[in-house]
Amino acid sequence: MTQDPQTSSDASGAPASSRRGLSRHLVDIAPLKASPAFARLWIGGAISGVGAFMTTVAVGLQIYEITESTFAVGLVGGIALVPMIAAGLWGGVLADVFDRRKVVIASSLASWASILALVVLAFWEQHLQGLGTHAPVWPFYLVTTVNAITSTVSNATRGSVVGRILPADMLSRATALNGISFGAMVTVGPALAGVLAASIGLPWTFAIDAVLFTAGFLGIWMLPSLPRLGERVEAGWPVLKEGLTFLRRSPNIRMSFIVDAIAMTFGRPYALFPALGALVVGGGALTVGALTAAGAIGTMLTSLFSGRIAHVHRHGIAISRAIQVFGAFAVLFGVFTWVGMHSGHAAGEGWGGTDFSTLALMALAMAGMGASDELSAIFRQTMIIQAAPDEMRGRLQGVFIVVVTGGPRLGDMYAGALAAVTALWFPPLLGGFVIIALIVILTRAQRAWREYDATSPTP
Repeated sequence: MTQDPQTSSDASGAPASSRRGLSRHLVDIAPLKASPAFARLWIGGAISGVGAFMTTVAVGLQIYEITESTFAVGLVGGIALVPMIAAGLWGGVLADVFDRRKVVIASSLASWASILALVVLAFWEQHLQGLGTHAPVWPFYLVTTVNAITSTVSNATRGSVVGRILPADMLSRATALNGISFGAMVTVGPALAGVLAASIGLPWTFAIDAVLFTAGFLGIWMLPSLPRLGERVEAGWPVLKEGLTFLRRSPNIRMSFIVDAIAMTFGRPYALFPALGALVVGGGALTVGALTAAGAIGTMLTSLFSGRIAHVHRHGIAISRAIQVFGAFAVLFGVFTWVGMHSGHAAGEGWGGTDFSTLALMALAMAGMGASDELSAIFRQTMIIQAAPDEMRGRLQGVFIVVVTGGPRLGDMYAGALAAVTALWFPPLLGGFVIIALIVILTRAQRAWREYDATSPTP
């Protein structure tokens, strides 16, 4: 029965009448007030995440500068994929067996070391450029792979922490808040990377990431002790197998991974951005930062106006529809890229050589992709935490991180390789249609997914 909005209370316990009009649609910050540990983790993660996305963009620019190859940029993710999958699976095991605070501290320190190694490599490349040559590209692949491994373990553990430091009725709102921080990371980080790379150079861009990392580390260091609940077990294959068996018997959680992997594999044009900035739109590093930031703005807007998400219970249907919209915007990005390639504009460095009309259309498509992807992410992450017992959350978060980070790496390889043999506009155009078709087929085939209800969550 529908409650009277004038007398009912929302999930945080506040009267519905206190959140009238526009405020009802804005993000709910109750989780930050309810848990100081979550607030510190959230703030620190947002600041360090800005640096992480700076480095993601800067690595692509660095490798494109050395190789002038979109395929080589795409290989950054492809080479790290298999080690990262292993790290996600075993990182989830570590999070379910040991104190989660200790696991995330150790993995974060290793990530920090890999960022410092990138600083050294970038200064080496800068020195060799002055001598008229380039550094070999393989050390950059090696260090970014190490960073992907350690970050995967850290992120899987952080994801499993949230369910321990917040009550269950605040999980969807916490996920929406994470979307805001993620949007800020991807908006500010790439934009800063573009500006810094064009002004002070790539080595100092990596160095600033190393400094920003300290904020995230402080948020982790101040977490309470989070030992395993229940009986003590030894980390090893039986624990991993138990998690995989649980996933095999959990059609809804498994489906959430599958649909996201499809979207990220076929709908990510990020590996194309350096070439678009150099050959199509113009603007170089500034265009790369602008396009990446546009996707993040869409992400942030979805989270900012997420006040009503607690009222949505059919999460399976919501996720499917959001991903289909994501595919439609990917198609538009391909169309706009084709328009830019046939506009007759001569691409040049800096804003003076930029085709702003095409850039605006591409940015609009990226904002739509970011918004729809974030809506899907809110419901997927909430489903995993609500439907799984705490002793399984680390392993499931490990798989989740593998999907959300491995899918984009497959997507980078797909976009880079297909663009190399066709054209820059073709990968997102084809990929968008593939996403829409596959999601329609899978949703119709999986009845449990269509009927999933968050009021009685089942894995």
